[in-house]
Amino acid sequence: MAEVLLFHHACGLTPGVREFAGELERAGHTVHIPDLYEGKVFGSLAEGAAHARQVGFGTLTGRGRHAAEELPGGLVYAGFSLGVLPAQYLAQTRAGARGALLFEACAPVAEFGGAWPRGVPVQVHGMDGDEFFTGEGDLEAARALVESAEDAELHLYPGEGHLLADSGLPSYDERAAALLRERVLGFLDRIG
Repeated sequence: MAEVLLFHHACGLTPGVREFAGELERAGHTVHIPDLYEGKVFGSLAEGAAHARQVGFGTLTGRGRHAAEELPGGLVYAGFSLGVLPAQYLAQTRAGARGALLFEACAPVAEFGGAWPRGVPVQVHGMDGDEFFTGEGDLEAARALVESAEDAELHLYPGEGHLLADSGLPSYDERAAALLRERVLGFLDRIG
């Protein structure tokens, strides 16, 4: 089974993120979910994003890097939206990455040092009408990643919501979240 380091989104380590991690664990995987916000949770994406800007994206990525240092190599790095920054950074730069799961965000590969590492499979998931994913360059970055990496998949879901898999948020999409979980579990079973 796979060992996953899962980073939360801009609202923080919400019950919905914990629930998602629990579903992966019930399927037999080990999941670590560090709290990059040191206990703060926000009720809206706008509040959470403001907090992230105040703390600094570099600081948050550094906290993610520190969380990984406490764990053995051979991890699958996963992140929701804001959490994609440390997940993608670690997948591209930390030796021994087993895979990456990028939910509702994707940075250009060049952001973290060039080409996607050989032998590291990746899935990117997002909604086709999500203003953040499709309107801020993430979809283009995801498409470029899929074209350049040897084992990469892009999964688009119909809808406009952001944070589709967090069951505690209004943007939760039960149907899309179920399909996302199915694809993620298949990915983890394949590489685990």
